[in-house]
Amino acid sequence: MLTRKHGYLLPRKGGASSASEQLEREGYVVVRNALSPDEVAALAAEVEAVYANIPADLRQDRLSEDERNDFRYEMLNRSACAQATVGHRAILDVIEPLLGEDCHVIANTCWRNPPREKNMQGGGFWHIDAGPHIPRDPSIPWDDRIPYPVFAVGVHVYLKDCPLACGPTGVIPGSHKSGGVPPVDRLQDVDLTWNGRGVVPMEAKAGDAAFFVSDVWHRRLPTLPDDTGRLFLQIHYGRRDIAQRLRRTIDSNQLSPEAIERAVEPRQRTVVGLHQPFFYDG
Repeated sequence: MLTRKHGYLLPRKGGASSASEQLEREGYVVVRNALSPDEVAALAAEVEAVYANIPADLRQDRLSEDERNDFRYEMLNRSACAQATVGHRAILDVIEPLLGEDCHVIANTCWRNPPREKNMQGGGFWHIDAGPHIPRDPSIPWDDRIPYPVFAVGVHVYLKDCPLACGPTGVIPGSHKSGGVPPVDRLQDVDLTWNGRGVVPMEAKAGDAAFFVSDVWHRRLPTLPDDTGRLFLQIHYGRRDIAQRLRRTIDSNQLSPEAIERAVEPRQRTVVGLHQPFFYDG
C-alpha cells in the first residue's frame, strides 16, 4: 500500500480496506453494490444513448462490422454518468491505496457483447493488459516481504447481471506476481494454473464492480447456451506517471504537425509517441 505525499509515493501505514488488501494480494476483487440501482439505471440509459447516437470507432479493422459495434471508447467524454462513475468513491477507495491519490483514468471503454457463437475480441484468451511491469525469470520467487507493486488496475462496472453463462472475466489469483505472461500454448485452456491455483470466475450482478491488476492472468470465460450477453463500463486506472490512452496517439498527442510529418520510419514514430493501438487503446 502506498500514499502520495509532497509529490512522492511513500508506504501507507493503515487506512486501507479489505478490498484493497485483496486486490494487492490476490490481483482481483469484486465489490458488491458499488453502484446503487438508481445509478445503474442512469448510467445504462446514457450508455445506450451513446450506442444509438455515436457510431463505432474503427480501432480494430480485423473485427467484423457487427462485432466492432460492441465497443464505445472514451466514455467519460460522451456520458456525464460515465464521468461520475470513474470518480465514484466506491471505486477510488479501493484503488487509491495501490496507485496513489492522484491516479487517473487511462482508458474508458464500454462493452456491450450480445450472445454470439464466436468472438474475435472480448478477451477470450489468457492475457495480461500491460507489462509485466516487473518481468523476471520464473525460477526467481518474489520476496513477499515486499508488497508487489501495482501500476494499473482494470475495473468492470456491471450494468446487467453477468453469471457464469455469460462468460464473466476469470482470473488466476496471485498470477500478477508471476513476472511473466500466460504460456502461449495454453491461451485457450480454462484449466490453466499458476503456482497451483486455477481460475476464479468474477461473476457479478448489476451494480457490482470487478477489479483486477493489469498484470494478473485473466480472460473472458466461455459462454454457455443460456448466455444473455454482457454490458459493463470498463475503466482502467494508472499511476500518475502512466499516460492516458483514451484516444489513439495519432489522434491525441503533444506533437506539432511538422514533427509528425518528419516521423516516417516506425521507430521514429514510436520514439516521439506515435504508437500503434494495443491494450488500453481499443
